[in-house]
Amino acid sequence: MLLYVFAFIFGSLIGSFLNVCIYRIPRQVSIVWPSSRCPSCGQPIRAWDNIPILSYLMLGGRCRNCRANIPYRYPVVEALNAVFYLILLWRFGPDWPFLVYALFCSALIVITFIDLDFQIIPDRITLPGIPLGILAGSLLLPDPFLRATALGWKSSVIGAVSGFLFFYFVAAAGEKIFRKEAMGGGDIKMMTMVGGFLGWKGVILTTFIGSLLGSVIGVVMMGLRGREHGSLIPFGPFLAAGAVASLIFGQEIVAWYLFRV
Repeated sequence: MLLYVFAFIFGSLIGSFLNVCIYRIPRQVSIVWPSSRCPSCGQPIRAWDNIPILSYLMLGGRCRNCRANIPYRYPVVEALNAVFYLILLWRFGPDWPFLVYALFCSALIVITFIDLDFQIIPDRITLPGIPLGILAGSLLLPDPFLRATALGWKSSVIGAVSGFLFFYFVAAAGEKIFRKEAMGGGDIKMMTMVGGFLGWKGVILTTFIGSLLGSVIGVVMMGLRGREHGSLIPFGPFLAAGAVASLIFGQEIVAWYLFRV
């Protein structure tokens, strides 16, 4: 039980840092310096006002200095990352895969919220993530679909290559057919990274789940806001959701599908 408490606290602390990354990376500002400060008044945030989740509640969602509203996204990111760490600890135990997958899921959270705001997936996350995913997949990680066996370097490399090639050709075909960019280069690099961490089977399931979620939510958004607004939804968050689902429940999803078939 104590491990789960520690995982939640650790996850929320990392989530606080993820908020810094989400705000600063697309603005090309250092994520290390200066220290955290209010986006409205620019005043540094005191340590006791920077406690994940709790400080937001105690301050009533407002800056102590200027009383400007603090976006609810901040505690949401902190809580989401903490919950992911709890699930990963439950699924993989206190071992190396937990730490690697925690980093992977945190990276996907940053990608998700930056893509929602700016419709970009930063190279600063995906490009280092590709070799890291292949290295970790080769040495440390289990196969998400056969957890009793290691992923191995072959599956990891094939996953990275298949993620790149499939999305590259989809993007090229979409541009040729629709005469405009149908998928950004960020999505291609992201799925190359996902393939390194999850293998080729992870690429397939991530793509399926992401496409399903994107289609459903896209149709709903077009119905609520019109076709133009529905078409502006970025694909990265859906791929990130598919990757997390594949990582945590891939074995069960495939077993359920095979049973139904």
